[in-house]
Amino acid sequence: MYYANYLKFMERARTEWLRAQGHSQAELAETFGFVFAVVEVKVNYRRPARLDDELVITCLPVPEGRASVRFKQTVKKGDQTLADGEVRVACVDAKSFRPRPLPDFINPAA
Repeated sequence: MYYANYLKFMERARTEWLRAQGHSQAELAETFGFVFAVVEVKVNYRRPARLDDELVITCLPVPEGRASVRFKQTVKKGDQTLADGEVRVACVDAKSFRPRPLPDFINPAA
């Protein structure tokens, strides 16, 4: 599997984390006026994934300051960790892209 695809899977896991909290990316932008922007990515590629592998992607949010969240993520095939890393996202205004505090209804500790 092409290395950048791991980042796509990690992105989807973060979107699903947000969805599990009852929100969508579009709703946050349109209704509440903010979006999340990736500001840092660190990935360790440990083993290759292959076509048709069934993968499980984990997503553990860790609050980091007033306007950002660090997600600790893994890509696994069974018991094997294929990749792991951290992605830090910042909460920014949807129009100006300036940082703004995370709203109370987004709970990274949940």
